Amino acid sequence: MSSSYVPLSPAAAEFDAQGRLYSPVYGDVYHSPSGALGQAEHVFLRGNGLPERWRGRGAFTVCETGFGLGLNFLALWRAWRDDPQRSRTLHMVSLEAHPFARADLAALLTRHAPESLAHLAGQLAAQWPPLLPGLHRLEFEGGAVTLTLGFGDAQALAPRLSARVDAYFLDGFAPERNPQMWQAPLLKTLAGLAAPGATLATWACTGELRRALQEAGFEARRAPGYGGKWHMTVAVAAAPGTAAATPALADDARHAVVIGAGLAGAGIAQSLALRGWRVTVVDAGLAQGVAAHAGHTAAALTPVLARDDNARARLSRAGSARAQARWAALAPGAAPTVCGTVQLERDAGRAAALAGTLATLAFPRDWVREVNRDEASVLAGLPLARGGVFFGQGMLVQPDRLIPALLATPGVQVVPGKVAQVAADAAGWRVLDAAGAALARAGTVVLANAFGARDVLQASGLLEPLPRVAQMHALAGEVTLIPAAALGGGPRCVVGGEGYLLPDTGAGCVAGSTYVHGATQAEIGPEGQRVTLDKAAGLLGGAWPAFVALAPGSLPGWAGWRAVLPGRLPAVGELPHAPGLWLAAGYASRGLSWSALMGDLIAARLCGEPSPLENDLAQLIFPR
Repeated sequence: MSSSYVPLSPAAAEFDAQGRLYSPVYGDVYHSPSGALGQAEHVFLRGNGLPERWRGRGAFTVCETGFGLGLNFLALWRAWRDDPQRSRTLHMVSLEAHPFARADLAALLTRHAPESLAHLAGQLAAQWPPLLPGLHRLEFEGGAVTLTLGFGDAQALAPRLSARVDAYFLDGFAPERNPQMWQAPLLKTLAGLAAPGATLATWACTGELRRALQEAGFEARRAPGYGGKWHMTVAVAAAPGTAAATPALADDARHAVVIGAGLAGAGIAQSLALRGWRVTVVDAGLAQGVAAHAGHTAAALTPVLARDDNARARLSRAGSARAQARWAALAPGAAPTVCGTVQLERDAGRAAALAGTLATLAFPRDWVREVNRDEASVLAGLPLARGGVFFGQGMLVQPDRLIPALLATPGVQVVPGKVAQVAADAAGWRVLDAAGAALARAGTVVLANAFGARDVLQASGLLEPLPRVAQMHALAGEVTLIPAAALGGGPRCVVGGEGYLLPDTGAGCVAGSTYVHGATQAEIGPEGQRVTLDKAAGLLGGAWPAFVALAPGSLPGWAGWRAVLPGRLPAVGELPHAPGLWLAAGYASRGLSWSALMGDLIAARLCGEPSPLENDLAQLIFPR
């Protein structure tokens, strides 16, 4: 992947002699001289038969090439809001090679968005993501309207999309200025996403474009243009695309059983319940009177960097963003605290390589930047051993408060029970205990019980086609709670590296973590505390007499299990040999990174939404 990585190239805001927003890269203006709103309504809405075509629908999905300022999206959103017969949900997927930075977008929308769109434009600017390559999911209207932004080259991103598209807005710069955006290969890729009866509209109108659309599988024709332009192009997909369709479920079928009430299960339960599903969570820990992660007072959620922006880095970045968006509205304590993370280099000799990595990636400095030892120490409020990088969006999360908050989402019911196996029946799946008694049943069942999922699959005769899942193993680990006073109040941000040290939550500063292979039980003890305290000492540059005097084995802490798969990536998806049965396990040490993202990945599939994750990444974690 290193040879294919292309850093994102942000848009530059310039204006032509008439004061119109202009792209110096393509030598073209962003919208019609006659007005962006009029163009959006005439070309893209009416050209696609909207709002009539979404009426009576459960969901309606639009795919756009060229997001620009988002005026087409805002016009679409407003038309949907204004229509009493609108579809239940509205989704737009929009690809943009040169996105504006948030401050520029906000200023330009203030200047260019019509008054009727100003309120919606403010909501868009407030949620605008950092300029990082890949997919970004934004949600409005309580999740009924979603915008999936693809930042990067359309030719590279379009084949990675998973969606069933009802209408296309082709709004790249003019074909003669930006020819790749209008050529047959990209159009064919987009046509592969077409739902039955999908339509397309664009202000561009050339015989060459119509021929390319015909070749791609659209029946194209000219239509009256807009704003002094004689003609535009409209089209209908001649046949549905090849993207897998998810049939819309009747409301009474929107019931799922989730096995496991840890980070995986709670994330899935919340995502489904927010979409109106009824969710029954069956948990073995509760059957023994012990809630998942009880006593786990704090953990860190920090993305991963890789010079080639590999799959693990891309997944962790998507997971961090989804967790922040999905959990920000929870009650204080349950919601993540965005305090930033200083990630220390393992040794001073790696500084040059780190600088090269950041230069290659060209990520925004407010998202990640290099810091020397002095800067790192100022950010942490404690003397640190080395420099490294600072992630501005690094988060502190309190799992023992987060999980109950997720499971308290309206629509979620938690019941105690240890699941031994699952069995298919005419109505879907029965979830059975060791005596064969049914604990629950539903058309959709998700195994989110970590290492226990392997045993359930084996007992149910479903493990054999999944050799990677069969290699899942449990790894014990513990964290230690250090009195904040022993560290002068503790760090102001997350400090990571070889181990980690977290800010004081009021109960103390958590230091972690151990990795114990072959353990028979997860427990706290002197040996584990010696390891965690040594790791914390290795991050700190100063001597703390009260810290040094702490006796391993005398401190409180928390111990638990990680379910680990080869490659340390999770296994998430519907089992091909058991339709209706899903797996979400193997989260290893990154349960917080995967929880919200994998919940939304599963929920999006079940609800027929565009996927929040690129196909190549979803395929990499597919159960096998």
